Amino acid sequence: MKLCAKRVRKSLTGFATLIISLALAVPVSATASASSSKRPVAAKPGPKAKEVKRPVAKKPVAASAQRAQAKAPQKRVVAQIRNAPVRTTGASKVAHAGNGNSARVIPVATQARLSNGERMGLRHGSDPLELSSSVALVIDQETNEVLFSKNDEAVLPIASLTKLMTGLLIAEAGLSMDTPITITRADLDTYKGTGSRLAVGTTLSRGEMMHISLMSSENRAANALGRTYPGGMNKFVQDMNAKARELGMHDTRFVEPTGLSSENKSSARDLATLVSAAYERPMLRDLSTSPGHQLDFGRRTLQYINSNRLIHNPAWNIGLQKTGYISEAGRCLVMQARVAGREVIMVFLDAAGTLSRNQDAERVRRWVEAQTHAQTAIRPQG
Repeated sequence: MKLCAKRVRKSLTGFATLIISLALAVPVSATASASSSKRPVAAKPGPKAKEVKRPVAKKPVAASAQRAQAKAPQKRVVAQIRNAPVRTTGASKVAHAGNGNSARVIPVATQARLSNGERMGLRHGSDPLELSSSVALVIDQETNEVLFSKNDEAVLPIASLTKLMTGLLIAEAGLSMDTPITITRADLDTYKGTGSRLAVGTTLSRGEMMHISLMSSENRAANALGRTYPGGMNKFVQDMNAKARELGMHDTRFVEPTGLSSENKSSARDLATLVSAAYERPMLRDLSTSPGHQLDFGRRTLQYINSNRLIHNPAWNIGLQKTGYISEAGRCLVMQARVAGREVIMVFLDAAGTLSRNQDAERVRRWVEAQTHAQTAIRPQG
């Protein structure tokens, strides 16, 4: 018995030593794994429970990047809805909304519509005076001698040069200039969405409407003149075209009295005829060449200035003038002026900018002066 007990104790001691040795040989990772395996296991979700995935947090996008993303689709849409050839502008533009009050800024990279003259390749044509305008015509008003011409038979949109015909019809109709006319929603621009300082409900005399229409190219005023014409707008447009035919303006067509529609078209030769006819009306001469005009509404005053900067230039003696612009027409200008003792009519269509059309006029004036002086110098004496 003692021997057996001694052997059992010896076996137990050896077995304990083996257990301790094995325990010391186990790596730490295995020990950690073993300890974690003893943790209670979470109950599995029931059959209706769904695993919810937490959204991955996104990095904040810079404000400039957000604006770029917002503008990108807008640019694509603008390019898609314009079927005409386009060019990229070099500066931001402001386009008025249809209500005539608010405005939105078009980004620099927005592509602008080409003028009709550019599409026809007229802008790239050369001439001895290197004018910016696609079309130019200078004639002696007394002799009808053509002093200078460039693409004078091209038929192009004429923008607000249309208002000369509007003024001519009103002047010839013998209507009272004291009659009050009120701006209505019918006078808002539905062609280009341009704004105006003449709010709906503004009332002016017909004479004042004529004044700011011819001098400052006020579109709502011009539309109101046509709308209140005896017989209404349709009759007014019919008479515009009838007057053009009467004057022999066979390249000319009008669809409305402001020039905002690109369907109002004419040629330089026809416009020279219109300028000559309008010049016969003293009221049109006075109103179109007025430097400025002030409208007093009691609590507020509106100051209008002439849209033609050459009116303020003492070097010029201008008897009648009208400016115009829409994107399809480019910058336009017609004038009757006295240059070097001669009465001349000048027509410039589709210039690239306001300064360009004025520079073209300056260049032509100096050229006419030089030509006139040269002719005077070579005339035989006695």
